[in-house]
Amino acid sequence: MNTLEIFFIVILSVVVVAAVVYVVLPATMFRLLIVAGRKAARLKPGSVIVGDVEWPFLEGGPPDGEVLLLVHGFGAEKDHWLPYARFFSKRFRVVIPDLPGFGESSRSLELDYGVDSQADRLDAFLDALGVSRCHVAGNSMGGYILLMLALRKPGRLLSMTLLNAAGVRGPNKSALDEAVERGENLLQIKSPEDLDRLLTLVMEKSPWIPARFKRVIADRAVADLDFLDLLFHQLARQLRASPLNDELAAIPVPTFVVWGRHDRLVDVSCVGVLEECILGCESVIFDDIGHMPMVEAPARSARYHLEFLDRLKSRAYDFIEIQQRRVKL
Repeated sequence: MNTLEIFFIVILSVVVVAAVVYVVLPATMFRLLIVAGRKAARLKPGSVIVGDVEWPFLEGGPPDGEVLLLVHGFGAEKDHWLPYARFFSKRFRVVIPDLPGFGESSRSLELDYGVDSQADRLDAFLDALGVSRCHVAGNSMGGYILLMLALRKPGRLLSMTLLNAAGVRGPNKSALDEAVERGENLLQIKSPEDLDRLLTLVMEKSPWIPARFKRVIADRAVADLDFLDLLFHQLARQLRASPLNDELAAIPVPTFVVWGRHDRLVDVSCVGVLEECILGCESVIFDDIGHMPMVEAPARSARYHLEFLDRLKSRAYDFIEIQQRRVKL
């Protein structure tokens, strides 16, 4: 038997084993793929306890590099950032936590999961990691939390990138806004069919997911159904009662906005509000994607984000400068 024949036998064996694991143990295969994704993004798992909350997180990149904190949205988790994070982990110390109540983090009905409380917890999490200042980026609810953090602790942030961020009311309503007014939660997943519906709602071009993996994802969501529904309505009430529009002008943090024009959860009209209210805010709108740029177009979104960070560095455009400019207005 020659070397080439041995090579093909090994490859065939790996494929057969993978197929068997996928069929018999799809959750195990799903987990193995996540581990592979973390390795490709040069990230390793860690965990820290802050108060009564356990924070699982991913971290990678040069230990002495500037920190980039990535914050996920509602119903999401740290691993949703993997396609995006790999473009930053060579240059930045990338940190991606599971927010309390999501992913592998602590869950308790006794905690308040409003954005005010989550912003305070995120601030304490950064302290626990010894991070005094950092760049941040957040999607959806994660962007909402970062907006609150920028209002409360602006000196903590070197820059803020908002990817289809919640927290702001635009002139036009989204499909999710209209559903919330009817008392509905469009983000519930009760079956694999619901997952298909949600992916179509959230993304302009939903990815293909093998059937058995859909079952794994749906089973996780069903297990957390009541808890996540409670959190959803709490956040929806907070946003309807007190959007951050009138407070945005007080944000002195260099801000970059990335949005998908076909966002059905947070309408693209919110971009104009952010641009008008936050001094020096820059933005880019992608015509072919929906609510999750870091998943739908990770390379393109990361490129614009990196270019923004390079512009900041080249013109020494930091918190102090923006604060001084605002005082003069």
